[in-house]
Amino acid sequence: MTSELSSIIDFIRYGASRFSAAGLTFGHSHDNPIDEATHLVLAALHLPPDLPPAYGAGKLTTDEREKVLALIEKRITERVPVAYLVGETWFAGLKFKSDRRALVPRSPIAELIEGGFHPWLEERHVERALDLCTGSGCIGIAMAEYNPHWQVDIVDISDDALSLANENIIYQHVEERVRAVKSDLFGGIKDEVYDLIVSNPPYVTNDEYAAMPAEYSHEPVLGLTSGDDGLDITLRMLDEAADHLSEDGLLIVEVGDSEHALVNLLPRVPFVWLEFKVGQMGIFALERRDLVAHAAEIAAVRAARN
Repeated sequence: MTSELSSIIDFIRYGASRFSAAGLTFGHSHDNPIDEATHLVLAALHLPPDLPPAYGAGKLTTDEREKVLALIEKRITERVPVAYLVGETWFAGLKFKSDRRALVPRSPIAELIEGGFHPWLEERHVERALDLCTGSGCIGIAMAEYNPHWQVDIVDISDDALSLANENIIYQHVEERVRAVKSDLFGGIKDEVYDLIVSNPPYVTNDEYAAMPAEYSHEPVLGLTSGDDGLDITLRMLDEAADHLSEDGLLIVEVGDSEHALVNLLPRVPFVWLEFKVGQMGIFALERRDLVAHAAEIAAVRAARN
């Protein structure tokens, strides 16, 4: 095998073919076997994802070949996400450390960050932002990188996730502008107020989790599931967020396929479902004034679940 494969492009092609034949699931940053294999091979060789095509003909050493082949086999036999195998992934154009302490970064919110949250922040003054349920820290750290004048708090209940998030804060050199806080939603930041709150909370239903492909079993369950309809955490957030938003504050939350359940529960709340390059992705924006106006409805729905 090692004698037949020699170049970078050889190993990318080989990995993509093996991944496709093995029927792997692609849902952790990539949606196809070619991108998945490219991530694995380039990261294993400590090369950037935008490597010029001319370097594809570069030949691997014997040790490099053995390393890449071992990772390809592990991806197939153990169904481990590539980001965990190579210890890194990319989000909003930035490289982050990634391992089993937190979910693999993959939120469409990256597109919002790269686009300056257009048009939502065009006439809105932001000094402080919050990334709630931060996991690896990717959303909050990316917000700070793209907006150098912001102070950003990143919050999670998981000690493991926060340890990884703190590593990523240092890795991206944003220690002076990003603070990691252990908190059960707003419980540990009771007196804090933000101009923007962004969250990609757990929203997978219990039934959906039971049916998920093996790749997702390597991720912490705490970061994925949120009750029978995927909305336990989101409803808590909606009920409490107004107290932590400035007067003109904005809440942006990803709920994925739980969008329909949320609309059915709160039909009068004016959620604005954001459009992305590929269409709607189950992410809403909500003004603080709307949270206040519908506070009684939100509280009643949350109370009914308890």
